[in-house]
Parts: sequence; structure tokens; C-alpha cells
Amino acid sequence: QVQLVESGGGLVQAGGSLRLSCAVSGIAFSIQTMNWYRQTPGKEREWVASITSGNWPNYADSVKGRFTISRDNVKKTMYLQMDSLRSEDTAVYYCNAQTNWGQGTQVTVSS
Repeated sequence: QVQLVESGGGLVQAGGSLRLSCAVSGIAFSIQTMNWYRQTPGKEREWVASITSGNWPNYADSVKGRFTISRDNVKKTMYLQMDSLRSEDTAVYYCNAQTNWGQGTQVTVSS
């Protein structure tokens, strides 16, 4: 059974930082391209960042230069370091691998 479990969300002031984690089980983590998405009420789920099996990152323009995606293949965990947070980063953040999704973790940035 595939499981993706996000953690690390919370409430932070604008300009602050958070680090999200996504622990993965049930799939061959090291060969997966892993993704972070986010969603706010009434809007489509939005792609945020991805990291390939070869550790190549890619970012949405809205987070480029502020967010850093990484992975630890031994721990089977993906991370999203979020710095210089803005109110518009407020969302539920989801990790994704192929068609598998986590339950999401809420990030709230107060201005």
C-alpha cells in the first residue's frame, strides 16, 4: 500500500520559514519524480516544485528563489524548505508521486 505523509505545516509570519516533509512508503522512492502541489479553497491544485530521481529540481515561477526542494533516498523522504514566505503562499500543501497523494498539510502565512 502506497502512503505519502506530509508534515511540518503551521502558522508563520510573513517573511518567515517553514520546512515541509513527505515520508513515503510502498513504492520505490529512489526512482520516482516527486512533486509538491498546493491548493487554496475554490482554486485548482497548483504545482509548486518537483525533483527527479537524479536530484534535478524544478520550480513554479511564483516560488523560484524562495523555496528549495530536496530528497533523502535513504529516509524515503522529500522536503520543501520555504523561506521568505508571503501571505499568498497560504494553502494546503500536498506531496505527489505518480497518481499517489498525501493528505496535505496546512501552511498559513500571516501578514
